[in-house]
Amino acid sequence: MEIRRASTVAELMAAEHLYDGPARPEWAERFLAAPGHLMLIAYEDGKPAGMVSGIEMLHPDKGTEMCLYELSVAQPYRRRGIGRALTEALAAVARERGCYDMWVGVDTDNDAALAAYRSAGARDDGEFAVLSWEF
Repeated sequence: MEIRRASTVAELMAAEHLYDGPARPEWAERFLAAPGHLMLIAYEDGKPAGMVSGIEMLHPDKGTEMCLYELSVAQPYRRRGIGRALTEALAAVARERGCYDMWVGVDTDNDAALAAYRSAGARDDGEFAVLSWEF
């Protein structure tokens, strides 16, 4: 397995099968251009097997933290440590960038995600609610 940071629209589009829905080239281009946005892709035999995306969040009284926005591993590659490796790689980038921590929101019944994050060193901060606005 090789983990690389995505730097082209073509790389993001080739990993589309790892996303929740179809990718759009214009959104991929905007993602790459946005400061603090990054995606790491794990490759097996030259093909995208998993991805993790992160977004740096900055606040005047806290500094910078990394939000692990999404983690996905293609079905044939699950339970091989790819999710853990991607999470650890994103944490390493966060440290390199001077982030004071990294966090992720995860459903409490998502056992696979919880196991991957815990195996990569995350600790449980307890339950919290997520509220959203649809536009």
